[in-house]
Amino acid sequence: MSGRVHVVDDDASFRTAIARRLQKAGYEVVTYPSAQHFLDRMPSESEMGCILLDVRIPDLSGPELQRRLSELGSTLPIVFLTSYPDVRTTVRTIKAGAEDFLTKPVSSDKLLRAIERAMAHHEATRGLKSTLDMVRAHIGKLTPRERQVFEGIIRGQTNKQVANALGATERTIKAHRQRVMEKMQVQSLAELVSLAERVGVLDGTPGDDTRRQPWCPW
Repeated sequence: MSGRVHVVDDDASFRTAIARRLQKAGYEVVTYPSAQHFLDRMPSESEMGCILLDVRIPDLSGPELQRRLSELGSTLPIVFLTSYPDVRTTVRTIKAGAEDFLTKPVSSDKLLRAIERAMAHHEATRGLKSTLDMVRAHIGKLTPRERQVFEGIIRGQTNKQVANALGATERTIKAHRQRVMEKMQVQSLAELVSLAERVGVLDGTPGDDTRRQPWCPW
């Protein structure tokens, strides 16, 4: 499996040695002497990749970089490396989403297995992100009225309830609903609700208790 590995470590000799090992295995490698250096050159996530990150690096530590990247919405999986393992740091970074936590020196087999898992994870994540971006694009094409109808029906409101809320006829709401289904490229209410849930349309919205109402056939 090919891809790009971003190695963040303040030890120049380690960066050189690990780059050679990974390049020999068929990976592209980019090295960074510090976390800030990595942040200043944030890599594109359009291609498959992962981060090989030392825990103890000056200024901004590995776990601190992990937190910063999470805040920035990065999807690049992180494989931690350290010469000074401790349970607390291991648990904290894994809970925060790290792909693996390896101890230096690490065997080539163990390192490459971790990198391969991280690459596979990123490939799956990128696929999901692409799908969600497409769903958001479809939602963005809805007219203001279609968006109102969309938000009503995904919360289980009947055509009559949506019509009453918007001061329209049920016939008009049915027409809007059909256009919503076409623009969202779905065939059923269940599929529409699932997509809305995945992109967070239903999260923390006033009137959320309508989700507990039974869904009515259209």
